[in-house]
Amino acid sequence: PDLVAVDDDFTHLLRSWFNRGFLELRVIDWSSPAEILDKIIQYDGVHEIVDWDELRRRLHPKDRRCFAFFHPQMPNVPLVFVEVALTRGIPAHIGALLTEDRNPIDTGKADTAVFYSISNTQVGLKGVSFGNFLIKQVVEELVRELPNLSTFVTLSPVPGFARWMSKQESLMSGSNSSALDPAVFETLKVSDWQEDEEQQATIRPAMEKAVAIYLLEAKGRDNAPADPVARFHLNNGAMLERINFCGDISAKGMLQAYGFMVNYLYDLNAIERNHELYANGGKIAASPGINKLLDR
Repeated sequence: PDLVAVDDDFTHLLRSWFNRGFLELRVIDWSSPAEILDKIIQYDGVHEIVDWDELRRRLHPKDRRCFAFFHPQMPNVPLVFVEVALTRGIPAHIGALLTEDRNPIDTGKADTAVFYSISNTQVGLKGVSFGNFLIKQVVEELVRELPNLSTFVTLSPVPGFARWMSKQESLMSGSNSSALDPAVFETLKVSDWQEDEEQQATIRPAMEKAVAIYLLEAKGRDNAPADPVARFHLNNGAMLERINFCGDISAKGMLQAYGFMVNYLYDLNAIERNHELYANGGKIAASPGINKLLDR
């Protein structure tokens, strides 16, 4: 307690030193210095990059981009970076973006930019937000380079969903749990249910509704959405566009969200309005399809 004032001073100092005005946006590609590329492998906290071959598949194809913020005093250390896939249409599954045998598309035919991995590299700067500025500036850069792009979305994890579901199961009389089907919890205990089409069909409607409840109604600190990724994108002015069943069936995806992923849409004409409504009143912008899951 005696060091609270010192902690506040350090936070203020770091926010000043790492002010957006000092940061430099750079493109990271396969020709970037090895020291920087190694940092991308080391710090990707969303979809692990296991080796240099996989990094090449993320950076080298003509329909892939990576952008990062750097500080002048740390020229070889990206503070935060975002990996982007150029696609036709909004993807629902991360596997299609990361598979080894993927055929790159002509960037002139792409209509969608997908932000599928956003990672901070410095734990000590956890209280200093860079990602919101990064996404908005990257959108500007992409529009300038590729005016044919009309849609800007994420393909995001739902890292707190499985933990929230576990809590709902233990508190079946809770206010949220009344909307959940108890049979869902039994199906989730079946080994490899995500590989069984019959099991998928049985569980999908109730699970999609559960994700909608979690993202729109579950609250964490300061009455903000419980999910950290949702807080980040909604505060940036994005809209909760679509819930993707079995969007990531990797071991990590199943562990943290039973395979669910989410698309957050960055509508250039609505970003500021969505941000103001969220920041001032906690209103979450959601598509008609999401609202329909909750009979809104």
